[in-house]
Amino acid sequence: MTDKKVILSVILAATMALTSCGDKNNEPSNPGGNTGTGTENPGTPGGDDNGGGSGDANTKTVWVMTTTNTKSFDLTESTITAQPGQSMATKTMKLNPGDQFQEIDGFGSAITESAAKNLLKMNQTDRTKFLQQTFSENGGYGYSYIRVPIGCSDFSETEYTLNDKEGIENFGLTKIETEYLIPVIKEILAINPNVKVMGSPWTAPRWMKVDNLDNMAPTSSWRNGHLNPKYYEDYGTYFVKWIQAFEGYGIPIYAVTPQNEPLNPNNSAGMLMYWDEERDFIKTGLGPKITEAGLGTKIYCFDHNYNYDNMGDQYQYPLKIYQDPEAAKYIAGAAYHNYGGNVSELANIHKANPSKELVFTESTDGTWTPGDVTENVQLHLMNHMENISLGTTNNWSRGVILWNLMLDENHGPFSPADGSCKTGYGTVDLLNNGTIRKNAFYYVLAHMSSVAKPGAYRIGTTGAQNNVISSAFVNPDGTYGLVLLNKNADEVNFTVADGEYKFAVTLPGNSVTSLRW
Repeated sequence: MTDKKVILSVILAATMALTSCGDKNNEPSNPGGNTGTGTENPGTPGGDDNGGGSGDANTKTVWVMTTTNTKSFDLTESTITAQPGQSMATKTMKLNPGDQFQEIDGFGSAITESAAKNLLKMNQTDRTKFLQQTFSENGGYGYSYIRVPIGCSDFSETEYTLNDKEGIENFGLTKIETEYLIPVIKEILAINPNVKVMGSPWTAPRWMKVDNLDNMAPTSSWRNGHLNPKYYEDYGTYFVKWIQAFEGYGIPIYAVTPQNEPLNPNNSAGMLMYWDEERDFIKTGLGPKITEAGLGTKIYCFDHNYNYDNMGDQYQYPLKIYQDPEAAKYIAGAAYHNYGGNVSELANIHKANPSKELVFTESTDGTWTPGDVTENVQLHLMNHMENISLGTTNNWSRGVILWNLMLDENHGPFSPADGSCKTGYGTVDLLNNGTIRKNAFYYVLAHMSSVAKPGAYRIGTTGAQNNVISSAFVNPDGTYGLVLLNKNADEVNFTVADGEYKFAVTLPGNSVTSLRW
């Protein structure tokens, strides 16, 4: 063990009453491998803990990871020993596994053309280390969901689709897919085969678009425009061909959305698709074509902001589509972004139609947010944890996908076209010296994905602590996951109990703590 780790171990023991420490920024350990129930350790931080804590066979080891907004704790791993029995402490947070809410699909980030190109600029050793740390269930944070553009996005260097020559028979992947996206995704799936992949288009091929649905005039614009209804079936086939092409490379497609940001005409490539257009496309094109092809790919409608871009006739867009049974039968649920409105809209949509799923598919940071990028974690960790990771999950979202896994130090690469994003930050940024800067988004995803696994269920808790926001889970292997956000400037101490075991936890001020046992 290095001197650094010895010092960190002493600090943790003194301040948090924890045992066995390691720093994932230096040596990825095992938050999610070797899991089980009973007294088996849910992880092996540092690689030398047998799961028995004090050595008593009746105790259980709780894996812990903590980050403060100042990064005095920086994805810092440690363990606590849980004792059998009921907690009699006044300040106790109790897990209630009988109160089950939504199933969890996963947490992760988008693999755009820009992200793939940056990853492939790294040497193989460094790229593998980063991807293992990020996606691995056996030594990493276990990111488990990625979103991939179908054709170009506002993080492509040029505008294109997979069918730019008129005629659906001319569909074909480009070198962006075959030389960048697919190789990177295959590396990710080799590390974690359970990662889910969602696809979203920014625009249909221009020959399928019209300027508007009143005059039906053809348009050559990458931006704006609408899908010509006469091409609903062809465009459904376009999706099927994309899904099948990726599956031909060993990449299963879990879900698609019909249109990224269907109310936004201002992206460098985009297409308007109002709720009645999306309804008709799903029920006459996309849904039947996916079904006829025998694909199990889910369809999530909408894929835009909580406030529907303040368009009154588009208010609660998904609910309008669900009213049509022919469209609704093909739809798993709705996807949302947070560039306008409030996360509570997810709860509103769930309450109106609890049979349909919800997933959060995009948010991004950039130079428009307060502070320099070097202060990103300090300024935004707490807010993003509260409003994105925990906020969406506690409002029925099954997953969280954030925008662009990796950008470079100059916010790109990106298209020079109007409407492209030229000032964004990645979940991480690849700096000019070859090092990686982890931004707040990376932390909020790591804290969720390390303890809430695909197939987990969110469960209830009682005994909420002042200014501590929580989300609790029971995982498919029977382990519990708990994420705690301490919004207090000072540390908070209380007991956690699951009905069989109890343990004391100390949360540093302004911190996120993830636990699994």
